[in-house]
Amino acid sequence: MSQYTHVPNILTGYRFVAAPLLLFCLYPGAETWVSLLGFCLYLSAALTDLADGYIARKYKVESVLGKLMDPLADKVLVASVLVMLIPLGRMPAWVAFVILSRELVVTGLRGVAASSGLVIAASWLGKWKSVVQLIALGTLMFPEGVLPIPYLYQIGLVLLYAALFLTIWSGIDYFYRFQKVYLNP
Repeated sequence: MSQYTHVPNILTGYRFVAAPLLLFCLYPGAETWVSLLGFCLYLSAALTDLADGYIARKYKVESVLGKLMDPLADKVLVASVLVMLIPLGRMPAWVAFVILSRELVVTGLRGVAASSGLVIAASWLGKWKSVVQLIALGTLMFPEGVLPIPYLYQIGLVLLYAALFLTIWSGIDYFYRFQKVYLNP
């Protein structure tokens, strides 16, 4: 048994722990150091998403629990930031609604497929969606005035709308692949 057997699941668990902690760091009027702490917490949690999959594949320690919990941890992390960016005035609520709706639908489709013993693997499109989404959210939550980067939130919004486009596109793609595999075996 590899010494890395539990590392991917621990990293996934970290995202579950980080998500509610972010709620305490991302609120209107938070002091700069609290917002910066939230950003660092988010960044560390987002990086575990890359690390857990890499370690699981490299050391061949993938588990059923990890395959189930990893995408859920990602969604919980993203949902916590999306929800908190709305009262901060950094993103429109409808964007959060579309992103969260897509995540719920795809999770439901994955569950239906899995109950029939089918696996519909994540596509490159879904992976790009996740990367752009994580970068956009990190940019939008970064505290004002810490770095002299002009138009930081405008850049974050452009990235967010790119992520929204990829979210819709990858959702349609996932539904198409689900239909092809599940309904027409």
